[in-house]
Amino acid sequence: MDGHVVDNPAMSRYELALGDEVAAAYYRIEDNRIVLVHTEVPQAFAGQGIGSRLAKGVFEAIKSSGRRAIARCPFMATYASRHPEYLALLDG
Repeated sequence: MDGHVVDNPAMSRYELALGDEVAAAYYRIEDNRIVLVHTEVPQAFAGQGIGSRLAKGVFEAIKSSGRRAIARCPFMATYASRHPEYLALLDG
């Protein structure tokens, strides 16, 4: 597994490579904020902490970019609420 979350702006998603598969966090840009709208982890990787690894990488990327985020995705909102260091990045 690659282990690094990368931004794929052409597909409006952050990606975590998992061999031949990809876990993804989809977003859109509104008022220079990243709106996280949906997270997907391949079924074969369910229950292995992949979603949390993806979320951590997404929030680290947002933090590094200096942008703010809105978590419309329930998974991302819950992850941020459990990690105060990322909760501070959220608007709304």
